[in-house]
Order: sequence, then C-alpha cells, then structure tokens
Amino acid sequence: MGAESTSKTTPESGDKNDKKKTQVVLNVYDLTPANNYSYWFGFGVFHSGIEVHGKEYGFGGHDFPASGVFEVEPRSCPGFIYRCSVTLGHADMPPSEFRKFLQTVATDYHGDTYHLISKNCNHFTDDVSCRLTGKRIPGWVNRLARMGVLCSCLLPESLQSTTVKQLPEPREYSVKT
Repeated sequence: MGAESTSKTTPESGDKNDKKKTQVVLNVYDLTPANNYSYWFGFGVFHSGIEVHGKEYGFGGHDFPASGVFEVEPRSCPGFIYRCSVTLGHADMPPSEFRKFLQTVATDYHGDTYHLISKNCNHFTDDVSCRLTGKRIPGWVNRLARMGVLCSCLLPESLQSTTVKQLPEPREYSVKT
C-alpha cells in the first residue's frame, strides 16, 4: 500500500529566493501485531510521522497543555514498529521557514488534546501534508479512527477518552513565543 522512499532536499533550479524543494514523506508504524493481517484488508491501528528535511515529526498525548509535537530520526519512532514510507509530494520551503511553519501548526496540537479517535497522530500528519503538498495521507492509515467516529455511540466510554502516550525518549517540539 505504500512505497519505500527517503527524504531528499534538492535546489530548485532558477528560483530567485534560493528555496529548496524537499520531499514530504509519511512514515507509518504498527501499533499492534494484528496489523500483519488487517493491513491486507485496508485497515489497522497505525501511528504515523511526517518526514521533512531529514527529520520526522509526530504528535502524541501527554497531560499538559503544551505542544504534543515531537521530533525523531526518520523511521525510528520509539515504541512503534516501522511498517513503510509513502512519498506524499514536495514542499518548496527551506528548513528555517519549515520550522516556523511547524511552530504554528504545533499550537493546534497540544498533548492534552490528543484523542485516539478524533485527534491523533494521523490527523496531525494529514493536516501537515495538506498544508505542505495539498495532498491527504492514504485513507488506510487512519481508516479505523474514521470508522470509530461513525460508530462512537457503540464504543465504550473508556475507549472514547483513550490516548496513546508517547514514550519520553523523543524530544518534544516546543513552540517559542
């Protein structure tokens, strides 16, 4: 369902602003071994991070009203099993401009607002991808959460308020004001 790829930054020829064109890549991880079976039917329980300029950014839950956006080395998010990478497109944004962009996006993704069904890591990567490339992440990545929204009245209360907490190893991406 996804093609392997790596992030590359290349100079955009003839650009007056000397911007760099960088590949935007979605890195997908398994949250459960059951994905080995359900993946082939087009759904599963996945974590995703978005790779830009050689770093991967994800969103995880914690108990504080501060950014839940964090940075890790690509394809190595602690606590998850890497599955595949999907190239989403390119962004014409140098690293310094991307950092400012990410700081703005991070204000919408506080750790205490993380929700397994309505505001998870896949919602974050989809939002970033749409803003950078105009393209959505593949539907299978967050299909189970979308199904959960449709059937939320059938889900137990404990699942409706569940968050997936990120392990403390990744550096939290803080927003400077």
